[in-house]
Amino acid sequence: MTIAIFVGPTLPSHEVTAHLNATVLPPVRQGDVYRVAKDRPQAIGIIDGFFEGVPSVWHKEILWAMEQGIPVFGSASMGALRAAELADFGMIGVGSIFEDYRSGVLHDDDEVAVLHSPAELGFQPLGTPMVSIRATVKYAQSAGILPPESAAKILEHAKSRHYRHRTWQDIGKVLKDLPGVTALVDWLPEGEIDAKADDARAMLALMADCLSQGTLPPSPVTRTETTLVWKQLRNRIDVDEVKNHAVIDELRLNPDLYSELRNRAVLSVIAQEEAAEQDQKPDRDALIRQMTTHRANAGLSHKTHLVEWLASNDLNLAEYEDILADAARIDATVAARLKQLHGPLLAELKRTGRYVELRDRADAKKKAAVVNEHRSGADRLQMILWYFETRLKQDVPDNLDSYAASLGLSGRAALDKLIEAEFLYCRRKSCADIPKSQETAVRHEGSIDECT
Repeated sequence: MTIAIFVGPTLPSHEVTAHLNATVLPPVRQGDVYRVAKDRPQAIGIIDGFFEGVPSVWHKEILWAMEQGIPVFGSASMGALRAAELADFGMIGVGSIFEDYRSGVLHDDDEVAVLHSPAELGFQPLGTPMVSIRATVKYAQSAGILPPESAAKILEHAKSRHYRHRTWQDIGKVLKDLPGVTALVDWLPEGEIDAKADDARAMLALMADCLSQGTLPPSPVTRTETTLVWKQLRNRIDVDEVKNHAVIDELRLNPDLYSELRNRAVLSVIAQEEAAEQDQKPDRDALIRQMTTHRANAGLSHKTHLVEWLASNDLNLAEYEDILADAARIDATVAARLKQLHGPLLAELKRTGRYVELRDRADAKKKAAVVNEHRSGADRLQMILWYFETRLKQDVPDNLDSYAASLGLSGRAALDKLIEAEFLYCRRKSCADIPKSQETAVRHEGSIDECT
């Protein structure tokens, strides 16, 4: 990890990577800076952070990172707040919001707070932060769109609202009779100032300049006081990491499973990198599909079962959503490349020694298909039940179209054709592969030869 940037609703990830070759991380929360600092990045940048419902990043962990010689930059939102509080200790603040907090022009945390969508929807802002309302009103006033009295009323109204309900739509609706408000609403699409985004870009530009010129400032922090609560936080994080390493070591003792999961994990990393480059996030429907599939496979039909499963797997709901999003990204990455996989799949079959077996089986099935042509007549539902419940020993998938797509097939019809060919081949090869109830039904239709 060269540079770590914590960002959420203020900027999309592709804007960060356009400035810096950086690892883009979700909004910072308690313990995150400590975890990242242990990997010794060249620098850490904090833009967004959680502060409601999730423990906020501690000042102590930022100081500890600087003690390790890692410059820490802050801007726009949580980064501006922490930078204003820690500027005297060497944290590097950037932007007008940071300057306003440090000088005392701004005091309240709610000035930078904004309601946003969940991680799977890319932390999209669903409101307007107070600092951006202030900047936009000031600009509108200087442009002659708002008279001073209306500007003051707008700021008063917006500040009185909870940050979750600060929107230009609300302002335009409630204050529509104020002079200049109608003109302001019409002007906003081109005139709105995104103060947080502007400051965040300034921070990224400064970090890029410092890195390219080799002028990253040294950290003045030489010692962080080891208080009891700080020691407890570090111990908790360190114990979790030791436990996780131990679990991976146990996995290594099962080399076949390790190889299977390792390849899946590599695919996960590739999918994450590609999604970040293209600024793509799984939508809510994709997550619901992943959750439905997982709960069905894991037997978590009731909410209490899911809660118990989360606890036993050391997960909270946010981490569970991360797992679902990861699975959705992998599925999307695979689906986008299915048509390119024939060559690599054949190469892998040959490398692993499975090619000859499957080639010969395909040839035998093709010969059998000539004999069975126009004679199947078997009920498709029977064949589907036979294939999943008898051959694969699993329940029939809820969505056979999605199942077909996951195998690189064009749709349900192609899957039916594949299963029918397998059914007829096994029927000719050996009655043992078909349950008696289905065998009787098929014989009754007179569609398939007697067992050979």
